[in-house]
Amino acid sequence: MARSKQYNEQEVLEKAMSLFWRNGYENTSVRMLEKEMGINQFSIYASFGSKQGLFLESLKCYKSKVNCMFEKFKNSTNGINDIKDFFYDSVQVPIEVGNYKGCFLTNTYNEFAEAEDQIINTQMVEFMGGIKQLFIEKIRSDKSKDEQTVLKQANYLLLAKHGLAAASRVNDKQEIEDYIELTFKNL
Repeated sequence: MARSKQYNEQEVLEKAMSLFWRNGYENTSVRMLEKEMGINQFSIYASFGSKQGLFLESLKCYKSKVNCMFEKFKNSTNGINDIKDFFYDSVQVPIEVGNYKGCFLTNTYNEFAEAEDQIINTQMVEFMGGIKQLFIEKIRSDKSKDEQTVLKQANYLLLAKHGLAAASRVNDKQEIEDYIELTFKNL
């Protein structure tokens, strides 16, 4: 007869998410996960299959926590101002979710940019492609911009979003606000 779990899977998943968020995938060992989650390696593998499986579930957990930010962004109708609001929200929401700096997804995207893990890479490419597509849609609402300008500005903003995620890990609130304001000054 199988033993019942002596832990709440959602709680241990959130602990794992926090650890991966702070350290990244490669710098997080199974031993660190055992200590943080308060369960043994057997339980981790029984619930999540592998370290990679646990990491993928951690990404899903984070996405569900920041979903309201993305829904607000998708459903807003103020063009470039929506993107600017998204930038501000993207530095505020992680603080509200777990008091960590940076976006867990962007941090993961940066970590796996050259990694050979196809499953995680695919998720990260889809995530960033989705953000870029939203940027394109918002920029296109300004009918004075031709398609080439729309695509260049979307690329610029995607790179600025990467920079913002990195900066939010080390820069103070005023520096972050200045960065966002200057990013949007000439768009």
